[in-house]
Amino acid sequence: MYHGILNVYKEAGCTSHDVVARLRGICKQKKIGHTGTLDPDAVGVLPVCLGNATKLSDMLTDRQKEYVADFRLGVTTDTQDISGRILEEREVLVSPSQVREAVFSFLGDSLQVPPMYSALKVGGKKLCDLARAGKEVERRPRPVTIYSIELLREEHPDYTIRVSCSKGTYIRTLCHDVGELLGCGGVMTGLKRTRVGEFWIEQAYTLEELQKLSESGELGKVLLPVEYMFRALPGFKAGREDYRALRNGNQLNFRTAGVLREGKGANLPFSKGQEFRMYSHENIFYGIYRYDEVRGLLVPVKMFLPEEG
Repeated sequence: MYHGILNVYKEAGCTSHDVVARLRGICKQKKIGHTGTLDPDAVGVLPVCLGNATKLSDMLTDRQKEYVADFRLGVTTDTQDISGRILEEREVLVSPSQVREAVFSFLGDSLQVPPMYSALKVGGKKLCDLARAGKEVERRPRPVTIYSIELLREEHPDYTIRVSCSKGTYIRTLCHDVGELLGCGGVMTGLKRTRVGEFWIEQAYTLEELQKLSESGELGKVLLPVEYMFRALPGFKAGREDYRALRNGNQLNFRTAGVLREGKGANLPFSKGQEFRMYSHENIFYGIYRYDEVRGLLVPVKMFLPEEG
């Protein structure tokens, strides 16, 4: 069984769930999960977790994201993108400079009302299912942050923007809201996700490429190990006598933990609440631990036991 993260390039015409289903066949394992839905028509980065890396799904979903989006002014649809039913077409009387001003006004923190055509649930039901049934319900505005916006193309009334944003930001809603602010309406006509945290589109692999790597026995070469996500933390290894406790995900006595790869000897002082990567005496990654200063113990935070799955 594979354990790690694949940086997948999702192509247009398939859902995020379709990608997972296809990868289950490619990898010949069931324990696989994606880290954030992309609309069927959207393309780009979709990190997928395999094996015990599925425990990282929430962590990756929280990562900052970057998109390149096309939008057109003068049109509104029920889905807020070009695939939806046209609700209204209006004359575009604003100037490109007014468009630029409107786009940049969304920089920073704001409250965004999620679209009806989304996977969010209200009362236990997905909004998209309610929308398809012809029902519209009230949605609570959610806090989002736009860290940066760059205008890449201005062919009035068509524009292209690059957006860096927080989790939960709907880019088609952003395009819709820009159009509403300008009084002419707007609709997203294309979307590409170029980054999720440290996963960039330039290093992403299509399903076809992953299929070929699997057939040649080289899939493991592009699979990022779980510990990659924690590489900024210092690494330590447990003493041989703590191996059984480590395998069981138990707390450890910090006095028996040696330093891994830091090269400065054993029993370095820990700072209060410090988190670090924990390895076995055989240098196998087991999980994340935290130093409990009061009890003088190393306490497990999140375990990725190699034998799981």
